[in-house]
Amino acid sequence: MMLEIKELETGYGKKQVIFGISLEIEKNEIVALIGPNGAGKSTVLKAVCGLIPVWKGEIRLNGIPINGPYPAKNVARGITFVPQGSRVFNDLTVTENLEIGGFTLPPKELKGRIEEVFQMFPVLRDRAPQEAGRMSGGEQQMLAVARGLILRPKLLMLDEPSLGLSPGLVDAIFKKISQISKDTGSAILIVEQKIHEVMDISHRVYSIKLGKVAFTGFPEELKGNKEKLKQLFL
Repeated sequence: MMLEIKELETGYGKKQVIFGISLEIEKNEIVALIGPNGAGKSTVLKAVCGLIPVWKGEIRLNGIPINGPYPAKNVARGITFVPQGSRVFNDLTVTENLEIGGFTLPPKELKGRIEEVFQMFPVLRDRAPQEAGRMSGGEQQMLAVARGLILRPKLLMLDEPSLGLSPGLVDAIFKKISQISKDTGSAILIVEQKIHEVMDISHRVYSIKLGKVAFTGFPEELKGNKEKLKQLFL
């Protein structure tokens, strides 16, 4: 098992947001986290990467406990978190953004890793000398994901990668995420509001509601089940 979360409780300050959530992700698996806004989906990702502390419960990566606010250590362990909103350095070039993603690597190895992501995202090679802030929203999102892949993560966590994208670009980014899973073998945990699109590429689905797991199962159990989806989102 790549990632195991057992009875996780956490929140911000004195406000508890997550109430005893448990979930698992196997190697080479894409798992979707869905649910209404404010349910706690992004909070789960932040707890896994160490941006917020674990109050109770346990998080394990490849069987090793990783509880604690240690984002840098978790990056070294193989966890990459791509937050929502096309988070790129606007005044830096595409290449410089990618270099930041691999700043811990020796120069020669970093160059090879950048070439790898250029092969995954050919449009970024074409934009390599361009400032990231001058790219389209879809290209910036691809850059954010590509930067997250520089360290060849064991676990890639994506927070609403479709946010702000046109329907055509949404389709393109989800196809790319599916291809990344096949090409790299990374486990992928993805928070997404485009539920039908994300279920098309996911192996399993967890739905979170009011900080608790309201559903766990396969996408096929939810596709076309309007009544069940309505219960999960209301």
